[in-house]
Amino acid sequence: MSLLEVDEIGSLTAPVLLGAFDGWVNAGSAGTLVANHLTEDAQRVGRVDSDAIYDYRAVRPTVDFTDGVLTNIDYPEMELYRLELSGRDLLVLTGPEPNWNWRRLGRDIATFAISAGIVEHVSVGGIPWAVPHTRPTSIIVTAGQPEELPSDPYRPAGVLQVPASFTSSVEAAVAGQGIPGHGFWARVPQYVGTAYVPAAVALLERLSTQMGVSIPFGTIVEQL
Repeated sequence: MSLLEVDEIGSLTAPVLLGAFDGWVNAGSAGTLVANHLTEDAQRVGRVDSDAIYDYRAVRPTVDFTDGVLTNIDYPEMELYRLELSGRDLLVLTGPEPNWNWRRLGRDIATFAISAGIVEHVSVGGIPWAVPHTRPTSIIVTAGQPEELPSDPYRPAGVLQVPASFTSSVEAAVAGQGIPGHGFWARVPQYVGTAYVPAAVALLERLSTQMGVSIPFGTIVEQL
């Protein structure tokens, strides 16, 4: 049984699957700011079984008390949303980074991607970097296959070995099914300790170019 439970979503037009998770490689909340912006008015079409992927001692639920009475427990969730941009469908998978079952969930996501006709997978996030906030945000580009890399001055050169994030597990599983994939990683000033909106805006601009669609920026630019 798949850990990813998806509703009936019907036919999709040139769909892209975007992953953004709160945890590793989310410096300045860059990736989750993008996901939250895109899904603000989007339709939720799926979720992942929280009990199967989260250690609630590490990613604790929040509890509400009203006049001393426990009224609600809000558990962390990874959710799938659908929205349309300039005639194309975008599916956004977002939530806290899982504690468990990375490989199994990655395989389940890849299986879903094949069944849904996903034509491209994109990961977005932020990486702490020795850059000042006074400069424009640059984007590091990665890809599932060498031929998918653009001629971009900010792609990594040579061998780079770093601690993995859940996005890497998803990217590997999806690439294994032959679906093209890209990672866009905003360079966030290493001294920033809060949400860094310029990084999210730069990622939205790069996603817009990659998909060939117009993405409404709405109120996010007012936070710059």
